[in-house]
Amino acid sequence: MDRIFSKNTLREFWTKHPDCEQHLKTWYDTAIHANWNSPNDVKQTYASVSILKNGRLVFNIKGNTYRLIARINFEKKWLFIRFIGTHKDYDRIDANTI
Repeated sequence: MDRIFSKNTLREFWTKHPDCEQHLKTWYDTAIHANWNSPNDVKQTYASVSILKNGRLVFNIKGNTYRLIARINFEKKWLFIRFIGTHKDYDRIDANTI
């Protein structure tokens, strides 16, 4: 990915949940260096990723303790972090529209 919007979102989250800091840093490093051209490419890297509509994907963070939703524009190589939270937080949102 050429750009990830925004690492600050991750930083704010791991400040509140320090147990996932290293997991999010690893996820970010993997994503920023990835050459994903389709959801299937992401699936090659993260077998457990859930593919939703409109370019949204759900990543399991820290052994599925947290969920991260990203929207990817594969053509421009941009990744937008739309949500990060606990499973309880995730259950309160609509992952397809957030």
